[in-house]
Amino acid sequence: MLIEIRPALDPELAALITAQQRETAGAGAGAAKMFEPHDDVEYLIGFVNGRAVACGAWRALEDGAAEMLRMYVRPAFRGRGLARQMIVAIEEEALAAGRPVIRLETGRSLSAAIALYQSSGYHQIPAFGEYARSRSSVCFEKRMPALVQ
Repeated sequence: MLIEIRPALDPELAALITAQQRETAGAGAGAAKMFEPHDDVEYLIGFVNGRAVACGAWRALEDGAAEMLRMYVRPAFRGRGLARQMIVAIEEEALAAGRPVIRLETGRSLSAAIALYQSSGYHQIPAFGEYARSRSSVCFEKRMPALVQ
């Protein structure tokens, strides 16, 4: 998979995130809502044979950490390790920006996502930030060794 950083208004990104939101709403993880791009988020898209099939993003948190978000792989491309590749790419980008702590939130009903994050070295933490009051959220964190310059 080729992974590229793309601007927030990229139409391929919008299509992937719209598909993600529809799928998570159908899984009981919350209502689908229109994608609103944010300038403070770095978006990544994964391509297989020129087709946009996966996305992910990260943003800086105030405490020197980063939040991983917008993880999605089109259903026809799952089971190929693409989500893990996207996680590694996001971790590398955040680490290069001096943010060795990655946090994320996912829906309690998304058992495959929870298993993916746990098997990628993330451990459950108390809900943080805007997720603190959500009963449908579960949050994770991973601490990575800092880059040696």
